[in-house]
Amino acid sequence: MIPMIRAGLAGALAFTSAAALAQDVGTTIYGADGKPVGTVAEAGAQVVVIDTGKHKAPVPTNLLFDGPSGKSVNATRDLVDAMMDERIAEAIVKRDAKLVQGAAVISAGGRSVGTLTAVDLAADAIVLEGPQGPVRLRKEHFAVSPQGELMVLYSRDQIAEAAAGKLAQASDAGR
Repeated sequence: MIPMIRAGLAGALAFTSAAALAQDVGTTIYGADGKPVGTVAEAGAQVVVIDTGKHKAPVPTNLLFDGPSGKSVNATRDLVDAMMDERIAEAIVKRDAKLVQGAAVISAGGRSVGTLTAVDLAADAIVLEGPQGPVRLRKEHFAVSPQGELMVLYSRDQIAEAAAGKLAQASDAGR
């Protein structure tokens, strides 16, 4: 009976993903070239965030494995940074395409906050008109939600407070 228990335990350990063991913040993750890609900045059950020094790249834990140098991913730091550069560039193009006068805007929490009344992408000057009044913002204050909606990266309450003059304009706070 004991050999069967040992065999079962050994089997269970064999199926434990290397990723589950590599999720400690600060763990160095190595690349396909054996050189460090970066360190684990955040760890979750399904994703670790690897800080490459240039980017914080989300990597599914099932892509991590035990390599000759330690916990590894089948990419180099340069490749991870290039992929992140590409993702960021794509996100900026999507965001800028949505930044048009008359566009409806939702908050970071997914609630309607108003409409864009003025957009000058070259000058990085955007005015969001909400129920409490206008708020001056910049391009970096927006993103496209997973559902494809234009989203301001503030809560509805923060936008309302800024419009009411209780806070410095969001464009000044982001500098």
